[in-house]
Amino acid sequence: MPQQIWTHPYMPNSAPENLKEMLDTLGIARMEELYENLIPEELRFHGELDLPQPLESEWELKEHVGGLLKKNIPCSRYTSFLGAGCYRHYVPALCDEIANRAEFLTAYCGDTYSDHGKMQAIFEYTSMMGELLDADVVSYPCYDGAQAVCSALRMALRLGQQEERDQLLVPDTMNPEIYSQLKEYTYGIAQLVRIPHDGTGGMDLQALEGALSPRTAAVFLENPSYLGGLQVNAAQIGRMAHGAGALFVVMPEVSSLGILEAPSAYGADITCGEIQPLGVHMQYGGGCAGFLAVAQEERLFQQIPTYLYGLCPTQNPGQFGWGRALNERCSHGSREKANEYFGTESGLWAIVAGVYLASLGPQGMRELGEHILQKTHYAIKVLSQVEGLQVNPFGGTPYQEFVVCFGPGGKTVAQVNRALLDYGIFGGKDLSKDFPELGQSALYCFSEITPASEIRRLAGALQEILGGGSHA
Repeated sequence: MPQQIWTHPYMPNSAPENLKEMLDTLGIARMEELYENLIPEELRFHGELDLPQPLESEWELKEHVGGLLKKNIPCSRYTSFLGAGCYRHYVPALCDEIANRAEFLTAYCGDTYSDHGKMQAIFEYTSMMGELLDADVVSYPCYDGAQAVCSALRMALRLGQQEERDQLLVPDTMNPEIYSQLKEYTYGIAQLVRIPHDGTGGMDLQALEGALSPRTAAVFLENPSYLGGLQVNAAQIGRMAHGAGALFVVMPEVSSLGILEAPSAYGADITCGEIQPLGVHMQYGGGCAGFLAVAQEERLFQQIPTYLYGLCPTQNPGQFGWGRALNERCSHGSREKANEYFGTESGLWAIVAGVYLASLGPQGMRELGEHILQKTHYAIKVLSQVEGLQVNPFGGTPYQEFVVCFGPGGKTVAQVNRALLDYGIFGGKDLSKDFPELGQSALYCFSEITPASEIRRLAGALQEILGGGSHA
């Protein structure tokens, strides 16, 4: 029985007469003849795949996808206190307007190979990031902040090869998802050593000193840490790393850099991180992009695996051209000799982050950081009044996130988070699996768009859930 051909309204060559014409031109009777001599019979699938019937109109597709999306509850309906690496910030309308322009949105990886306007936009992004990070060279975005961390530490390993440096020292409070990825990225070529934290949640300096050795390629630090605390001894950690001949690699939270020193100011050789907070919405598996930044030292920037953008004068005085620089470093220039293979990346978010930085400017970034810091400490004050909670057990000055322990109240994080759904609230990130030493604890996030009234409502809901009655 001949296979039934379905003609798709938007695929011109799916019409039976077009298919027959192509087969006749090739001198074959069936499409299967194209591969039956290449793929063994026992490896070929026979019959039809169990797939739903195709949707034949845009309206049907829109209704179908809309029905699927309605099963989810967005943060526009429920108040979210989730963070842990992906954050809900205010996104200026201008960011969405630019991101949805067809020449950016539909371009290959948000970029094209010979579009000087787009290349200038990315150059402007790297320039503004350079100001924010106090760095001379900033890379084109990689997939996300996690890959940026992995690439930064691979850079350190390559630079330490001649001295046989194969050891990476990382904090034991490191983002567990990034740590998991780092283990795979450095499998077989590096030894990962986790440095315990002290009573404040920061890296224990005595333990760090004991772990440093001639084999240490880099010391890595998140500042603020995954658990929200600021590493007040960051400069000393950098000096200790350099004293052992190792590089100092730091991942900051970019939204904090309007009020906190850039890592390069306290000794970071490589700064890496995530640009999602810079005008990019939270999305399902997307909306993330990483950056790498270094001083203008050849030994450092030659190791960056992703694109670099530069400008140069043209034959017309006063006019400049923009383009990719030092392509031989990356897999676009040579896949065999490249530092790493980096593939299609996240160029669209570079343009969006550039628009965001240009919109806020230095004063706006300062106000953003101040606002988040104020909301964080207001939340600590309000939640500390709830019976059955231990709030911010590490003390100090956390930024945007802090730990909340539910052990005193006798409930698990899972129980609390399920109960919070009845209040229209997404609770904090459950830490009990990744940090069992913290007991039944969660990581709560507060951004500049977390209303003070919602913080008070969270406190009231937690008071009722923990059995303490109403909360004023």
